[in-house]
Amino acid sequence: MSSALLADLHLHTKASDGTLTVDELPEAAKEAGVDWIAVTDHDRIHSGLAEPISTIDGINIIRGIELRVQTDTQRLDLLGYHVEPTEELTTEIDRLQQNRINRAQKIIACVEAEENVTLDIEPSSGIGRPHIATAIDESSAPYDYTEAFENLIGSDCDCYYSRDITNVEDGIRLLNDACAIVGLAHPLRYDDPESALEQTDKLDAVERYYPYGRDVDTSMVDQAIERNDLIETGGSDAHNRRLGQAGLSTAQFEEFKSKLPS
Repeated sequence: MSSALLADLHLHTKASDGTLTVDELPEAAKEAGVDWIAVTDHDRIHSGLAEPISTIDGINIIRGIELRVQTDTQRLDLLGYHVEPTEELTTEIDRLQQNRINRAQKIIACVEAEENVTLDIEPSSGIGRPHIATAIDESSAPYDYTEAFENLIGSDCDCYYSRDITNVEDGIRLLNDACAIVGLAHPLRYDDPESALEQTDKLDAVERYYPYGRDVDTSMVDQAIERNDLIETGGSDAHNRRLGQAGLSTAQFEEFKSKLPS
């Protein structure tokens, strides 16, 4: 973690698949040495953040969202910042969350039947396969968290069920209508980064700084930034309290902040 970072603009809470509550975020942010964070839960706007920007225990928290979208060839993740939910976005989020619940019920029923176990989990908004894998790990089934994906609920397993994904055109439109800044998340994580970056001509930003865990060539990202005059964002994609693994410096964040409503 670099002490030069001011902002971590990509993290998840218990509202999706993270481990922290909103009230626990300030302490984690202070431990990481960042003053600004963005809560970007999957397909969901955190109900505990009443304003587009909240200050809790001295930490500034931007209300955001990470929305998965489907192109003709792959799935992408969009980051929306300073969300002011529109009726249409709220309707789509509600639809996606109900689909997550329905899907989880099918997966859980399949696992319980296959393994003759009872999983201690009740599907609710925000649920995803990581929650089910944890429940499998804690059950009498002979699989830990990783093995649950490998043997039961991975995309090539008998108990896998797909979920609804917003198409890319609708997703971009919905977020552009509701958010001050919309960007492409972790562009070098996709199977086809070049195709993913082609979508940035309709966006405001791209996640330039991200902890990929491997050496990456960011030249195509930099070219997209130059070509489409994109704002640079950055974040750790933290699902725990290890914030500040990537983000923006003071100077970089000032450019980002200047695009937010005053």
